[in-house]
Amino acid sequence: MLHRFNFRCNAGLALGVAALALCSGRTAHAGPPFQTDDPDPVDYRHFEMYAFELSDSTGKNAGGSLLSVPSYEVNYGVVPNVQLHLVLPVGAVFIPDGPTYYGLGDTELGAKIRFVKETKRSPEVGIFPFFELPTGNAQKTLGVGGMWYRMPLWLQKSWGPEDHQWTSYGGGGEVVVSAAGYGNGYKDFPFSGLLVQRQMNKKIALGAELFGHGAEGEAAISTRAATLLDLGGIYEFHDGFDLLFAAGRSIYGQPETYTYLSLYWTWNSGPKQADDKDSGGQNNSAKSAAAGAKMLSALTRLPR
Repeated sequence: MLHRFNFRCNAGLALGVAALALCSGRTAHAGPPFQTDDPDPVDYRHFEMYAFELSDSTGKNAGGSLLSVPSYEVNYGVVPNVQLHLVLPVGAVFIPDGPTYYGLGDTELGAKIRFVKETKRSPEVGIFPFFELPTGNAQKTLGVGGMWYRMPLWLQKSWGPEDHQWTSYGGGGEVVVSAAGYGNGYKDFPFSGLLVQRQMNKKIALGAELFGHGAEGEAAISTRAATLLDLGGIYEFHDGFDLLFAAGRSIYGQPETYTYLSLYWTWNSGPKQADDKDSGGQNNSAKSAAAGAKMLSALTRLPR
């Protein structure tokens, strides 16, 4: 399926609000658990990993429902200002008045590239193009059946003290489907989003977003355009290990619901950085990496 195995009023409304907010410190955690993404790449030589659940549903009277679990996202800061991106989605598609299918979806590969760093007066700017390999079975509606692409532009601005910082990011772009995807009932569509997030204290950040997308085709779950209002947040267990959560429902257009829940790890794969004050940060990074590997191993032991 299209955006449901990955991260996704109308699109024009959300872009207009984003422009006003972003032209209005240290950046907060951005992107997941929300559908709106950000231009901030992973730090150089750092890894991120998400073990996540994602659901998207338009109900029995439309395209049905998808539950993506267990699924995994990995990002790596390959050079300064550039991250490489991989999503391996596994999930179930519930077709109205039809069968339920479970398996691998389309595999997502991409690169986030930051062109402009944030300053006191100007926002951070970057692009996050990616493409989907047709690894999902299109006959079982687990994939589109051909290559498809997402081409977004994102902006981000933060303000306020670090322990109570506000962050806003947004933008949009276009999903482009190959001829094979069109033949299977999918089509190109625009998307855009705007998010505002606040660091409540050292442990918790909360946010809200507006996210809009166009009609994705008769074979998709989202057969008509919709604008969703999502609420979510991040809880930090310790440095490098977080819990992410979000949920929302459409406020305009086709009825649609969205949920996201994940465990998140990040660690440094390179030499110790100058801002690592002591071995504590390095130990936490190693512990986060080990915990991530252990959780990944456990979650991939799927029942036969």
